[in-house]
Amino acid sequence: MTKKPARTTTMPLATTAAGESGKPKTPAEWAHDRLILYIRNFEGQLDSRHEIAMGFAGNEAGVLRIEGIGFFDPDMLTFYGSDENGVKTQLIQHVSQLSVTLRAVPKNVPEDEPARRIGFHLAPGWTGGGAGDASA
Repeated sequence: MTKKPARTTTMPLATTAAGESGKPKTPAEWAHDRLILYIRNFEGQLDSRHEIAMGFAGNEAGVLRIEGIGFFDPDMLTFYGSDENGVKTQLIQHVSQLSVTLRAVPKNVPEDEPARRIGFHLAPGWTGGGAGDASA
């Protein structure tokens, strides 16, 4: 049986270098905005049985089931959610050391409940449409 190749899409880049305040975006804000684009694209490829999680290269933190991402100007990002054991977890990382692996993990809710999609919750005012869920 031949496996169908993963769908890839070109993600739009930010159209302006100015943040909400009209000031130039900081490295943290740029990284945050781009991560959201990657997350939305990745979630759009998941089926209804999987949710998104992150693995961190070179880190013993393991896998983080993503609940949110934030940034602290000018150069810090924070990832929060829960680990494989359901323990509340937060990772704070400098943008120069950012290395993230997006992973599809089995959903952590009963079979009859939909998988959680976070991509559309991460940036207020996003006008890109729905959750990006590729499931039926």
